[in-house]
Amino acid sequence: MRLPIYQVDAFASRVFAGNPAAVVPLAAWLPDATLQAIAAENNLSETAFLVPEGGEWAIRWMTPEVEVDLCGHATLASAHVVFERLDPARRRVVFRSPSGELAVSRDGDRLAMTFPRRPAETCPVPPALARALGRAPLAVLRSRDYLAVLPGEEEVRGLAPDLAAVRDLDAQGLIVTAPGRSADFVSRYFAPQAGIPEDPVTGSAHSTLVPYWSARLGKGDLHGLQVSRRGGDLFCRDLGHAVEIAGRAAMYLEGTIEVPDLRP
Repeated sequence: MRLPIYQVDAFASRVFAGNPAAVVPLAAWLPDATLQAIAAENNLSETAFLVPEGGEWAIRWMTPEVEVDLCGHATLASAHVVFERLDPARRRVVFRSPSGELAVSRDGDRLAMTFPRRPAETCPVPPALARALGRAPLAVLRSRDYLAVLPGEEEVRGLAPDLAAVRDLDAQGLIVTAPGRSADFVSRYFAPQAGIPEDPVTGSAHSTLVPYWSARLGKGDLHGLQVSRRGGDLFCRDLGHAVEIAGRAAMYLEGTIEVPDLRP
């Protein structure tokens, strides 16, 4: 089979920044093993697969090792592909996902996504997390991921976590955050247990970061900066029932892949 493939740098206004995601539109679902093999071959933090469904699109996301239930940057990348290549007349698209319906709309030169709100609760510090950070955080909370709060941006930027200890955490990953200098807050995200040592920009982590910082700062509109090596800007809003996460995207690659047909 010859399948179309796109690679998009999400949460970036130019290529070589933000978080690269592959997007593979399909006519129908292929076997899970084939999808996982494509994601492993792409070797990006996420590959999104799209299938037309009732005038919208069903979406699934896979890391090189596992399928995940929510991914922000690959959803942003998928919307960019829909708006720029698959259906340029659209101004809004709805993706039907394992985490429910995710709407993405054009918002000037940004794409704005409505995502689930996943507030974290204060919890004890797991021994593996203390080993991972090599220091005591100011606070530790948990939702899908652990959320560790550090004093300032410099500590987040300078962090070199023990990834073997992060892998031992009983969660999908570890978010590390602090107040920012030029943004409301900064963050980094580590998920070696999902095949992602460090994710360049993590939209889904902001389902947890936005409620935390909205409550802490007493404001609904927030500017988040993920301070990985590539970095990315996220323009967020706490909607109460959900979060809005907006960013820019840049097309890097458009082509085809050759995949053996493993369907029965």
